[in-house]
Amino acid sequence: QMHFVESGGGLVQLGGSLNLSCEADGDIFRQWPAGWYHQAPGKQRGMVAAVTADGVTKYADSVLGRFTISRDNVKNTLLLQMNSLRPEDTGVYYCNTYLTDYDGPLRANWGQGTSVTVSS
Repeated sequence: QMHFVESGGGLVQLGGSLNLSCEADGDIFRQWPAGWYHQAPGKQRGMVAAVTADGVTKYADSVLGRFTISRDNVKNTLLLQMNSLRPEDTGVYYCNTYLTDYDGPLRANWGQGTSVTVSS
């Protein structure tokens, strides 16, 4: 079973940038599409960016043009470059696999996440 450790969150001002990183263990991670999920305070968790095993990306409309997802299959690492941050980007960010048909992960084995706060 895969496990995920997210890092890179923090407090940033409106319009600022952050780079999130996710380390995944388990050799099977590199075989699966993967995604970053955002959970705003009091709201459900949802995918904001996903990437297939061979690098095809998908973004939620709310982050298109501002966030960039990438992966390093050698290091089992998933990255999220976040630019032009807005207060509505505040929340906890998690990584996991991502299946388009389910609009969610293969399994709900979530890590601790990394917290992002965007101040205005």
